[in-house]
Amino acid sequence: MCAKPKNTSRKIEIRSSRAGRDYDIGEKFEAGIALQGTEVKSIRAGHCQIRDGFIRILGNSAFLHNVHIDEYSFGNENNHQTSRVRRLLLHRREIDKLRGAQDLGGKSIIPLCIYGKGGLIKIQIAICTGKRNYDKRQDIKKREQMREIERSLKKRI
Repeated sequence: MCAKPKNTSRKIEIRSSRAGRDYDIGEKFEAGIALQGTEVKSIRAGHCQIRDGFIRILGNSAFLHNVHIDEYSFGNENNHQTSRVRRLLLHRREIDKLRGAQDLGGKSIIPLCIYGKGGLIKIQIAICTGKRNYDKRQDIKKREQMREIERSLKKRI
């Protein structure tokens, strides 16, 4: 009897808690990230925070700012910096769309989640507009109404 193959494809998914609450999410893009080895290991361990992150387009490249990736616990003196600027890997057409949204004003480019795809680490980014306080209140009101409807349906059954 042969041994069962090990399942090494663990699910990695780190989401931004602020994205849906503070922004109206528009067009989404998938991008690769230029990472160092210890950063990849730390992300796979789930030690990453993208809540305050944003993307800037400089020249013909996109860069990820304010994303904190903890140092790898088993690393040595060659460990990575926790809050460095990281380059995103996108096609030229996608960079042009993002640059147009950035130059238009009133739009933000933010990271939604970091996840593993195959052996690679990918990031999902979106062009977003900020919500006003009254928009946030309306969303909360809708959520509460949906909860009440679900509760009443459960009681009925």
